[in-house]
Amino acid sequence: MSYTQAQVARAIDHAVLKPEMTASDVRRHATICKVRGIGALCVRPSDVSLAAAELAGSDCRVCAVIGFPHGASRSEVKALEAELAIADGATELDMVMNIGRFRSGDHAAVRRDIEAVVTVARQAGVLVKVILETCLLTADEIARACRLARDGGADYVKTSTGFAGGGATPEAVAIMLDTVGKDLKVKASGGIRDWKTAVAYLDQGCSRLGIGDSETVLDGGCSTASY
Repeated sequence: MSYTQAQVARAIDHAVLKPEMTASDVRRHATICKVRGIGALCVRPSDVSLAAAELAGSDCRVCAVIGFPHGASRSEVKALEAELAIADGATELDMVMNIGRFRSGDHAAVRRDIEAVVTVARQAGVLVKVILETCLLTADEIARACRLARDGGADYVKTSTGFAGGGATPEAVAIMLDTVGKDLKVKASGGIRDWKTAVAYLDQGCSRLGIGDSETVLDGGCSTASY
């Protein structure tokens, strides 16, 4: 399928998540999002209010990460983080699954963890995307994690934080789509650094793309950014 710049831009969750990024960086990237018609700006919890103020009146949504990047916060903490992010202006949440609990086999706890955030989000009409960190999981684990996210009430499953040594792959995305594609949407994130890769994930069936250097991707270049 052929895509316009505007179509791809609307599918992008533009990531401003590196620990060294400043308030000036958030403002600059918010301006990029407004100018380029990017769908969402994804920020750290402490940056949500600033991002919301900068994007006020635009069509760009504010997405906050929850339990980022390891997913190891207690469920009560994730729920409070979600509540505060929503109060600050977030309309979408990207929460990290409790990867350690999942790999320990405590799947009931992982589902409850997801439900804790979803319960808060539902009260405000906010979307929840569950980050699986697929680079740390086997194929069978990716499928099982997808089912837990679905059963926990999530709206999306997302491949990666971009901070665990690996990002999206077509193979992981295929498993996600095959497992829950009829029930949830899929976001590919991490390592999307050029137009060809971006549109390939859209063609594969992804609804969102997590990208850190959206301008370069939209302009047909190849980003050297680490995310």
